[in-house]
Amino acid sequence: MKKILIIEDEMNIAELERDYFEINGFQAEIETNGETGTEKAINGSYDLIVLDLMLPGIDGFEVCRRIRAHQEIPILMVSARKDDIDKIRGLGLGADDYITKPFSPGELVARVKAHLARFERLTGSTKLTNTEVKIRGLHLDKLSHRVYLNGQEVDLTSKEFDLLALFASEPDRVFTKEELFEKVWGLDSIGDISTLTVHIRKIREKIESDPSNPQYIETIWGVGYRLRA
Repeated sequence: MKKILIIEDEMNIAELERDYFEINGFQAEIETNGETGTEKAINGSYDLIVLDLMLPGIDGFEVCRRIRAHQEIPILMVSARKDDIDKIRGLGLGADDYITKPFSPGELVARVKAHLARFERLTGSTKLTNTEVKIRGLHLDKLSHRVYLNGQEVDLTSKEFDLLALFASEPDRVFTKEELFEKVWGLDSIGDISTLTVHIRKIREKIESDPSNPQYIETIWGVGYRLRA
């Protein structure tokens, strides 16, 4: 049984989330404080973390940063704050997804299932060998989950790597936003497509010499994105 840690200080929300997870066959535990939630996430054995942004003790950003320094499990950040800057910061710290309140419990469960399934595919026996891709100065090693630009390693989050690896699997192919969201997040476009836009922006900041004039990930207006070979 998959085990989920809910770090949420509003007990009515946390208990509702826990109930829906248990109905869907998960084991779920609740922590209401940032400090204790961080300790439990790092030292416990959990498959996924649902993390609220506004917490007593330390906020969700710091909790995410500390967890990500020790664990690579999926982190879903939730918040009532809708500002793009919060989403950019959360995803930049390593959160795999950012969900804005209010959301339906069914959507949360769907996202959790998608992230768990994708994490299992990436870490399980279905990994492919001989998965190095080189495009000009960009070098992806899908087996080790490492990216190099002109010989220097680039630090990408798990979702940033997934996106770049998908692009690199078919260079010059144009992927629609909906297609990218479905393939990387495993959801049928029920989520916030702006999450994809944030990830594309973050990747460009890390691999492009001039993110405003990208040479790798190109925007095809009205269609989507492609990785130029």
